[in-house]
Amino acid sequence: MAGRAEPVSPRAGYGAAALVAALILVTLGAVVLRADAPGALGRADWAAIRFTLLQAALSAALSVLLAIPVARALARRDFVGRAALITLLGAPFILPVIVAVLGLLSVFGRAGWVSGLLGVLGLEPIHVYGLHGVVLAHVFFNLPLATRLILQGWQDIPGEQYRLAAQLGAGPGVTQRLLEWPMLRRVVPGALAIIFAICLTSFAVALTLGGGPRATTIELAIYQAFRFDFDLNKAALLACVQIVLTGAAALVALRVEPEGGLARAGLGRPAQRWDSGGLLLQDAAVITLAALFLILPLLAIVMDGLAGLWPLPPGLFGAAVTSVLVALLSTGVLLALALPISVAAAQPGCSWLEGAGLLGLAVSPLVIGTGLFILLNPVVNPAALAVPVTACVNAVMALPFALRILVPRARQLRAAHARLALSLNMQGWPMWRYVLLPRMRPQIGFSAGLTAALSMGDLGVITLFADPQMATLPLFVFRLMGAYQMQSAAGVALILLALSVALFWFFDQGGRRHAGA
Repeated sequence: MAGRAEPVSPRAGYGAAALVAALILVTLGAVVLRADAPGALGRADWAAIRFTLLQAALSAALSVLLAIPVARALARRDFVGRAALITLLGAPFILPVIVAVLGLLSVFGRAGWVSGLLGVLGLEPIHVYGLHGVVLAHVFFNLPLATRLILQGWQDIPGEQYRLAAQLGAGPGVTQRLLEWPMLRRVVPGALAIIFAICLTSFAVALTLGGGPRATTIELAIYQAFRFDFDLNKAALLACVQIVLTGAAALVALRVEPEGGLARAGLGRPAQRWDSGGLLLQDAAVITLAALFLILPLLAIVMDGLAGLWPLPPGLFGAAVTSVLVALLSTGVLLALALPISVAAAQPGCSWLEGAGLLGLAVSPLVIGTGLFILLNPVVNPAALAVPVTACVNAVMALPFALRILVPRARQLRAAHARLALSLNMQGWPMWRYVLLPRMRPQIGFSAGLTAALSMGDLGVITLFADPQMATLPLFVFRLMGAYQMQSAAGVALILLALSVALFWFFDQGGRRHAGA
């Protein structure tokens, strides 16, 4: 607890952090207690473990390797639309996975645009299901993240260093060896670890593009144990394996995260370059290919979705209402947890509270859902609680991102206003009403929009709890795909995308409008 008086008590933050920790630890305890002995793992289970590690490693390696030339080109070139392209790199983060999968199938699937072009050239079509498809989807989602992480490293190199290298006659090879490779050695391991951890828990990608004995991840095996066998002991054992893997990956990601930027002072000038025409063409080609890789699936989603909007399949309205309800509940729960934790974590001696909120990074939502199902199944029908359970789990999963947005702003406001507030005896709710909430509105709006969009596109816990009569939009799309109604699935996917973007825009713009300074 802080050693001096504060205008806002950290007790609410302690309580919110305790609720998050209790939810995660109690569900993990239920999973561990219900699990079979490790010897119960069969050959198929070990195959799922190997495939999980293989696809995560390949996805992380390809995402980072491809991101290096893209980040380098963006860092050293200034062109019309550069800011828009960098903004586009954030689009896959809020894009519903099931929607992105449909877009990738339209472009890279057996009957997709690329396969059609290959057929004209007399080549075989792309086989997108299995390991190839899982890795392709993960690269689509994580290439932008890796690019943003590495681009930040490039921008941390002072522009004066490039000017000095040019004055000394250093060529591209020398510049890379002396300036860029040291930065990459600091940034790349952290990016690899983060993306590897993300790909370990990518359930929806494996559900839609994996499957079969050779392309089953641990989370997909958990789902199969639930839905096909209703073997809760087996599902719990697999969940324990997933906990070990994701926990280890999260620890590695935290340990290899770069400790600060490069230790060089600069004047903040743009990194002006004096490269040859060959390098200019190379960067132009890299930027064009990366833009096409991101834009074409989005374009396919819109084109296929417009063609599949009519006739609308029955049950669409109910699924849309359920999805919006889950998203709004998730957003409310998220704000109720994140705001007190962020304000408390901003106080001296309470920074550990942010760590409590980050527990969700080390646990997959499907594992939490497994634990909740085990706890609830003996006393109540889990399907009756599908909406509130899904909303709560989605909020906990979004909490780490919200805290990264809210805590820095809360620290700024405490440093700027805490002493004045105490001198005016402005404590508790008045401090919240007149100082914190007005000045945190942009961050609150962005966090709420992010949570609502992520919750709209979630295809995880709802697959465990929903009965056949109930569905969210992502689950509705998945069921249409399973019934080979691809045109209707594309139409519903476009509606899902529109609702996700609309909710994100509504909260984000609402937070920015009339926000306090």
